[in-house]
Amino acid sequence: MSYAAYKMMHWPTGVDHCAAGFVTHSPSDAAAFFTSATVGPGPEGDIDSAAAASRPRRLGPTPNLVVAAANVLEVYAVRAETAVEDGGGGTKPSSSYGAVLDGISGARLELVCHYRLHGNIESMTVLSDGAENRRATIVLAFKDAKITCLEFDDAIHGLRTSSMHCFEGPEWQHLKRGRESFAWGPVIKADPLGRCGAALAYGLQMIILKAAQVGHSLVGEDEPTCALSSTAVRFESSYLIDLRALDMNHVKDFAFVHGYIEPVLVILHEQEPTWAGRILSKHHTCMISAFSISMTLKQHPVIWSAASTSCSLDLNNFSSHPDGSPEIPKSNFQVELDAAKATWLSNDIVMFSSKAGEMLLLTVVYDGRVVQRLDLMKSKASVLSSAVTTIGNSFFFLGSRLGDSLLVQFSYGASKSVLQDLTNERSADIEGDLPFSKRLKRIPSDVLQDVTSVEELAFQNNIAPNSLESAQKISYIVRDALINVGPLKDFSYGLRANADPNATGNAKQSNYELVCCSGHGKNGSLSVLQQSIRPDLITEVELPSCRGIWTVYYKSYRGQMAEENEYHAYLIISLENRTMGSKGLPGSFCLLAAIDEIDWGVGKVLETGDDLGEVTETVDYFVQASTIAAGNLFGRRRVIQVYGKGARVLDGSFMTQELNFTTHASESSSSEPLGVACASIADPYVLLKMVDGSVQLLIGDYSTCTLSVNAPSIFISSSERIAACTLYRDRGPEPWLRKTHSDAWLSTGIAEAIDGNGSSCHDQSDIYCIICYESGKLEIFEVPSFRCVFSVENFISGKALLVDKFSQLIYEGCTKERHDCTKASLKKEAGDSIRIVELAMHKWSGQFSRPFLFGLLNDGTLLCYHAFSYEASESNVKRVPLSPQGSADHHNASDSRLRNLRFHRVSIDITSREDIPTLGRPRITIFNNVGGYEGLFLSGTRPAWVMVCRQRLRVHPQSCDGPIEAFTVLHNVNCSHGFIYVTSQGFLKICQLPSTYNYDNYWPVLKECCNPSHPCASLLTIDIVGKVSRSTTLLGLINQINLLKDMVPLYGTPHQVTYYAEQSLYPLIVSVPVVRPLNQVLSSMADQESVHHMDNDVASTDALQKTYTVDEFEVRILEMEKPGGHWETKSTIPMQLFENALTVRIVTLHNTTTKENETLLAVGTAYVLGEDVAARGRVLLFSFTKSENSQNLVTEVYSKESKGAVSAVASLQGHLLIASGPKITLNKWTGAELTAVAFYDAPLHVVSLNIVKNFVLFGDIHKSIYFLSWKEQGSQLSLLAKDFGSLDCFATEFLIDGSTLSLVASDSDKNVQIFYYAPKMVESWKGQKLLSRAEFHVGAHITKFLRLQMLPTQGLASEKTNRFALLFGNLDGGIGCIAPIDELTFRRLQSLQRKLVDGVPHVCGLNPRSFRQFHSNGKGHRPGPDNIIDFELLAHYEMLSLDEQLDIAQQIGTTRSQILSNFSDISLGTSFL
Repeated sequence: MSYAAYKMMHWPTGVDHCAAGFVTHSPSDAAAFFTSATVGPGPEGDIDSAAAASRPRRLGPTPNLVVAAANVLEVYAVRAETAVEDGGGGTKPSSSYGAVLDGISGARLELVCHYRLHGNIESMTVLSDGAENRRATIVLAFKDAKITCLEFDDAIHGLRTSSMHCFEGPEWQHLKRGRESFAWGPVIKADPLGRCGAALAYGLQMIILKAAQVGHSLVGEDEPTCALSSTAVRFESSYLIDLRALDMNHVKDFAFVHGYIEPVLVILHEQEPTWAGRILSKHHTCMISAFSISMTLKQHPVIWSAASTSCSLDLNNFSSHPDGSPEIPKSNFQVELDAAKATWLSNDIVMFSSKAGEMLLLTVVYDGRVVQRLDLMKSKASVLSSAVTTIGNSFFFLGSRLGDSLLVQFSYGASKSVLQDLTNERSADIEGDLPFSKRLKRIPSDVLQDVTSVEELAFQNNIAPNSLESAQKISYIVRDALINVGPLKDFSYGLRANADPNATGNAKQSNYELVCCSGHGKNGSLSVLQQSIRPDLITEVELPSCRGIWTVYYKSYRGQMAEENEYHAYLIISLENRTMGSKGLPGSFCLLAAIDEIDWGVGKVLETGDDLGEVTETVDYFVQASTIAAGNLFGRRRVIQVYGKGARVLDGSFMTQELNFTTHASESSSSEPLGVACASIADPYVLLKMVDGSVQLLIGDYSTCTLSVNAPSIFISSSERIAACTLYRDRGPEPWLRKTHSDAWLSTGIAEAIDGNGSSCHDQSDIYCIICYESGKLEIFEVPSFRCVFSVENFISGKALLVDKFSQLIYEGCTKERHDCTKASLKKEAGDSIRIVELAMHKWSGQFSRPFLFGLLNDGTLLCYHAFSYEASESNVKRVPLSPQGSADHHNASDSRLRNLRFHRVSIDITSREDIPTLGRPRITIFNNVGGYEGLFLSGTRPAWVMVCRQRLRVHPQSCDGPIEAFTVLHNVNCSHGFIYVTSQGFLKICQLPSTYNYDNYWPVLKECCNPSHPCASLLTIDIVGKVSRSTTLLGLINQINLLKDMVPLYGTPHQVTYYAEQSLYPLIVSVPVVRPLNQVLSSMADQESVHHMDNDVASTDALQKTYTVDEFEVRILEMEKPGGHWETKSTIPMQLFENALTVRIVTLHNTTTKENETLLAVGTAYVLGEDVAARGRVLLFSFTKSENSQNLVTEVYSKESKGAVSAVASLQGHLLIASGPKITLNKWTGAELTAVAFYDAPLHVVSLNIVKNFVLFGDIHKSIYFLSWKEQGSQLSLLAKDFGSLDCFATEFLIDGSTLSLVASDSDKNVQIFYYAPKMVESWKGQKLLSRAEFHVGAHITKFLRLQMLPTQGLASEKTNRFALLFGNLDGGIGCIAPIDELTFRRLQSLQRKLVDGVPHVCGLNPRSFRQFHSNGKGHRPGPDNIIDFELLAHYEMLSLDEQLDIAQQIGTTRSQILSNFSDISLGTSFL
């Protein structure tokens, strides 16, 4: 292998930074929206307005949440649900089951926009000047000293770069003062009043960024600054302050302070450098200095400085004070605040999230401007936080790299609904005293469990009642959580519980799953990740030649059941060329089953042909031809069945009307019946597209429940052929599209009568028809008038923005369209071959949800657009000249059009494509509730689920059954919110989604938490208000509650996991912190001489009474239970005191006594006894018991102490390879003993061992990688070659491409290097040196490589069947792969990559080429070859418009279809899960 591809498959989830600010809306927009009692259209990002009058006043406008995870930037809006008053004057939840606090019954995070950047975010802040009509700006800092400002642009509904500031490169080299390596990147913070920002770069360089005054900025006059509805704060200029000139040596932190006329920067710095080991001889080396920043004069005088503070509080025994200093009050408990994160909940209460996961409240007691004292109290326990921010005055967000990030609501006074629980359970600790069922009922969050009981937190002395009472009465409720699977320390590849042993090819890959070690300490968990969905099968029936399936309701004879919980009544199955049983039915017919009238729905009927024939013949459904579509009309009181030549309306099983379709009179004198190609149903209309391209509309009459045929005249007179069409129902209390009318304010608040018969169609609903012509033009019509309200040219080209052409507002800043030479730019590859095959438009549940528009092209591309409303100001409107015939009624037409409607394209991670026939069956099926989730299902040869979670699309393929011909939802008593699909092999399957998995993630994930009280364990509180706030989530909720009750918690940190395939077991290393008395710890240490010295050093016996926390390790043997997907601990192997288990692996050893191979569990350990005691460890071997009834699943068969820490083990051709300290030994197994047969001296410490045949690769902690070979004849482990560079290895693995063997290593600088062994090349120093084949900067610490065989695909080199890719996991929670590719594909995609570096605008102005260069961190490094292509950059190609794609493809000498085929081949070849 000479070339490789780098591809991320699961992006980072660990939150590094978070901030809050009014990014998508200004405070005045939100405030005006809140105070209005009328339900009306509000700006994006506002909280629910439906109960503005009943909302407590203190809630106020809520800002956005901005979250950064490695190189992923996301902006969220906080959506709150208000509680409505019940009859007794109390409150009850409006639409969710959450507890009511401050009038809020629930809140969730909803995605506004997200970006994947070409650079890791080092620091982030939000710049806001506090003005009511000004928005905030997101300021990001990147290594080495790059600063980018982003503001929200309404015209594109996304972020755009407002300014960039770079302080690196040759002209800024002097700022480094000769240093090449810095401990951290730039840190940026903002002035509270938005006057300036400050960034600390290169350790001691302070960059001051001056904010522009209103109306002034770096943006030129010709740019559309006024296009934004409300301007954002921007930076105008910058200058530098050299802190060395101010006698500062080591800056630890800095912050802006409130209350000064000019910005004041307070810096915490160290005058005399020291370290913790010299605390007895040198302490109090830090001081704080305050500088007044005069940006006009560029001066920064020191206004005060202090070596000690006037008001302080001792937190622990490490505090010390200068001689003669006054007595300092002490906290009534011990705590350490290093690495703690803090945020202000109010002007006098600070909340700390400590490194131990405790939440502390610091109350500042002050009189005027003088702080009298500080009071610290414990509040709750929470997730281990990496960042924390307050959102408005009711929420805060705990971002975490080690656990799930939490959105928490807080209140200063417990509301009436929570007081009762507080008084009853005040003395109980949520951590473990309460039973689980009772903890679920507790209103203040179960996720934020009490550290100690409330009584113990009371202050004894006379306390100012105001602030301390408020601090004590703070109540918390976790409202939402962002799932995190990082940091991924290790993972294992094993079979799923519902695997199909008969699966082959691509379907076989979905048999596997990743079991990952995630989190740390109390946030430790086992995460089970699956790239594709494998449904839980209820029953299956063989059913060949199926063309389509539909489920329909029938409402007339059942009681008033809630619409979302109503059961389906009939299943309609359309078959082709099939004769059923002895009934002699025609060759093409429709089958129907009454689901609720039979014992087990479809299953029983379809299993016996007689029953099926009987059901089919006793109803009036048309069974002599294939059904095109079926659905419900007239509020589910009628069923419509559309077939090739006509349609039937049925009342249950009896036909009430039959329609036959004929050609239009003007086209043909003989009225021959026309064939229906496809149909779309939106009660009470049915849109039919005929085989000749014409369109007919069936209009329903509610009074008579009949249909009439109408051929819209606008299409009869038109010469354009229709390629695809669909109906869209805009329903809800207020239809969303009405807001985009130019006269939307006229229709605000108008309510229509709701039918008392339960007819859902008579709520406020507007029906629209979306038509796409073969020319590519898309139009939206009102139904039934067929008045065009929106039109856009060239929809199939996939432009980034869709704007109505009749009232087109050309916004130069975001859509700089190329010169209109579309037809000319299609070049030799005819753009005419691209056709739209299918359209769909839908708005899923949620008050603030907006419609999605989907377009499926015949090459398999799925275009996805999200609608938004944008009202442009007249100053930047440039009207398109109208044609003469359109100018007469332009005024009336434009007023009725959806002038403010726009669509922005959304990236969707569907890379595998297929060619779709133009006249094929529909592929897109919308579902509103499958297992509590909503979205669409894409059938075909590569089926996929597209789930809508938080208004973002989550794509999960389903490859377990191969191609899927038809899909429909099913909800009845035996299959609650399930689905039915038919495979291409002719099997009809009734299934449900696995309820234990969370699908609001890049991959479906099941997290087995360390602690039942841990954030992700409290799924009840989170999911009710966070996932889908509808009653239909109750089933999934109950399943998750049952999951929690049966949970086997880890209670600690998972370190390493492996898989035993024979019994499907997962041995796992877990460490649990245990508090022990100090004297017990000292007495158990192995070196008695050191204990003697320690006893002499400890003068007082009081010191021995103290406690010490040690990590106790054990190996747990876990098994996944098949019915519910829960973990069960089968056996536990405890380690000795101070013995750390470092590695666990399944090894196959050849028993020299019995001459048989044995599969054993090998464990390597190390004793951690401090730096004064020589290191030692143990090697443990365990055998597995075959008997299932045996009490002991594993039995120890060998144990031996080693002189060094046993850090890695592996099996090599029946021998056991052990890395013990700096030595590698190869041992043979006799059945009772390990006998060393060969050894090799490693440099320092081996971190990884990898085996291929007789070759050994190991990575050293500082000395890079070594390549060895084992020769059994001479019993030799000999060095073949090594890397002579200095590399701190994290993980290593072999990469195999046919007969080519490469060696891959990841390092501490977040790079990946690929080496190869070439002894015949001169550069290899006669074979001693490994040569570099490729190098690449990943941007994350890769901790594990897993070698998996790639699937052969048509496009990849088929002669190389022995081709493997490396799946890797990193500490940010990301998963990706490095895959070998052939030279032709590499050259093609590398040319494309170079084009995209300059040809595509990159978010934040970051250079992807610079980001991916090898980072040596100041060390000497000779650049290696650029032989890796970056799929993170290549992903931009699919988001370009069609003409841009064709243009770039021609420039690099290839075709668009060839490029997309390469993308698809690599995606399919690496579909491992």
